[in-house]
Amino acid sequence: MPSLDRYDRQLLRLLQQDASQSVKQLAEAVNLSTTPCWKRLKRLADEGYIRARVALLDPEKLGLGLSVFVQVKTQRHNNAWLEDFARKVMSFEEVVEFYRMSGEWDYMLRVVVRDIAAYDAFYKRLIASVDGLSDISSNFAMEQIKNTTALPIDY
Repeated sequence: MPSLDRYDRQLLRLLQQDASQSVKQLAEAVNLSTTPCWKRLKRLADEGYIRARVALLDPEKLGLGLSVFVQVKTQRHNNAWLEDFARKVMSFEEVVEFYRMSGEWDYMLRVVVRDIAAYDAFYKRLIASVDGLSDISSNFAMEQIKNTTALPIDY
C-alpha cells in the first residue's frame, strides 16, 4: 500500500466530514490548486481509498430508532452454506452490518428497525429462510453513545 502524504490525509479527513464539498472548496482547504487536488481525489478513488460518497441519514427521522445486535451460531461451516446464508442475510434491508466472527458466536448482525414488533417480524423471516442456525441472541441497544463512519487517518 503506497503511503499517503499530508495532502492525501487532509483530503480524506475533509471528505469524511462532508463529502459534498466541491473540488474547489477542498483545494482551498488543503492549500492546493484545483487541478492537482482533483488529480489526487481521482487517484485516491482509483486506488480504492474512497469507496463511495454517500449521504448519512438520520435513523430516528426515518422511524428506525431501534438498533439490535444479533449474534448467530450455526451448525454448518462449509463454503456453500456460508454463501447461501450471506446472500439471504444481505437481502434483508434491515441488516446494516454483517460480520463473521471469531469466538463464541459465528456471526453478528446489526439490524435497524422501527420497534420490537418490526424486529420480531424480521427475526421470524430470518429463521424461516435459513437452515442450520443453532442459536440466536438479540441485544437491544439502549443508547447510542458514539456512531461514526470516520476512520482514523493517521493510525
